Amino acid sequence: MASKKSKRNWLILLIFLALSAIIGYQYIYQDHRNIETEKAEFALTSQTISDEFKLDVLKSEKKYLNQTIEISGTITEVNKNDLTLNDIVFCQFNTSVNQSIKVNSAVKIKGRCIGYDDLLEQVKLDQCTFIK
Repeated sequence: MASKKSKRNWLILLIFLALSAIIGYQYIYQDHRNIETEKAEFALTSQTISDEFKLDVLKSEKKYLNQTIEISGTITEVNKNDLTLNDIVFCQFNTSVNQSIKVNSAVKIKGRCIGYDDLLEQVKLDQCTFIK
């Protein structure tokens, strides 16, 4: 009788471990979001979002963190894979920034908000794309 219980316990344990492994794998290796095709949850200016973060970082992070947002502003710095809007919003691209993009150009950019840099006082976006 004890061996039958023992076999059942082992079977239950193996099923539990198999289900845990499957769930863990699916959680860790989720499909990556395609920010370029997602609809923006918020559309605002670089000054507006920066002011909100300066006023209350925690409240703004709850509202914007990991959200797809559309930001409009004037380019103040351009590098190979990133640019800065109005010295207050840092936008990182997955590909090289087009060489025709110039400082002082007004643009609209869509990206995912990844937080606020207290030291530089900049809102950070990644996976950015230009909106025509």
